[in-house]
Amino acid sequence: MNQKLKNEELERLSVSEFRASEKNAIVIILDNVRSLNNVGSVFRTGDAFLIEEVVLCGVTGTPPNKEIEKTALGATSTVKWSYSKTTLEALKNYKEKGYKLYSVEQAMKSIPLNTFTWSKEPLVLVFGNEVYGVEQEVIDFCDGVIEIPQAGTKHSLNISVSVGVVLWEAMRGKL
Repeated sequence: MNQKLKNEELERLSVSEFRASEKNAIVIILDNVRSLNNVGSVFRTGDAFLIEEVVLCGVTGTPPNKEIEKTALGATSTVKWSYSKTTLEALKNYKEKGYKLYSVEQAMKSIPLNTFTWSKEPLVLVFGNEVYGVEQEVIDFCDGVIEIPQAGTKHSLNISVSVGVVLWEAMRGKL
């Protein structure tokens, strides 16, 4: 029988074990994301994939915030995070550290997500505003653009869904 597991049977890391564990060298940058629920969801997804950090930029809300916590469910205390006034400022910092920088957006020379391969080199993934996406100057600064192929009538996915899809694809076979 396929019996559903109880939380205590999942063998998850404790907060202290999570903080001490080796992280996947992936940084998520949120470029002016307005929805606090989306921000919280990104933290929770970042926790699930053991990412290195979430960087909140511009108008993106920051913890502590009860609206973020509704969807983060405590992940703001496990996932390292920082704030940067501008996304370009944050990107310059990671470029100097040798990270590869990718915006997740629809663009002319984008790489379809299903053909993108992460080989564990330090990676930054930038996700943009719910209406306007990633700013063009940010796209121009990045090393490339990853696009999630879509077949329906809508032009985009919710940002928190996009983060989950991209992290899953990047981490496939590495968990």
